[in-house]
Amino acid sequence: MAYDGKALLDATRHASAQGRSLDSAIAAEVPKLRRHAVSLLYNRADAEDLVQDCVETALTKQYTLQDPTKLRAWLFAILNKLFLMRLRSGSRRGAAVPIDEFADTLASLVPAPDRAEAMDLGRAMGRLSPQHRQILLLVNLDGYSYQDVAEILEIPIGTVMSRLARARERLRELIEGRDLQALQAE
Repeated sequence: MAYDGKALLDATRHASAQGRSLDSAIAAEVPKLRRHAVSLLYNRADAEDLVQDCVETALTKQYTLQDPTKLRAWLFAILNKLFLMRLRSGSRRGAAVPIDEFADTLASLVPAPDRAEAMDLGRAMGRLSPQHRQILLLVNLDGYSYQDVAEILEIPIGTVMSRLARARERLRELIEGRDLQALQAE
């Protein structure tokens, strides 16, 4: 087979254009990644670091994205893997989790009569285990199906369903018990 320089050049240009469009698509997802990271970590600086690591990983491993229509789920999978790695390695900065900042932000987004409930919800979310908070956020805030969450977190769908049920029950207990004020003293 003869060397075809034009075909190689065309293929290189096409791959380069696809890479630029994927870079743009990844950049467009950063606000959603950031919101999710803040909700997981309750700390803006740590969330920014997590999102930056996620984007860096996505850009360097973009060749592993098999279906570009599932970009968001792929990015969330990367973000959640990085989050769990940080939890396991204990490399989170700071021992205290500033829940009140998150609860205040959440409360500012709702009408005045609902602000107390929003503060309670924010504080209750902070008392959940990271795995339970993660499931609740992916299903209830980000709108992923159980199947999507199972793929993102690489766990069986039954585990998603049981963690979600336990997370909802624990959240209900925390909110109904109104034992959330103790969080401010911790």
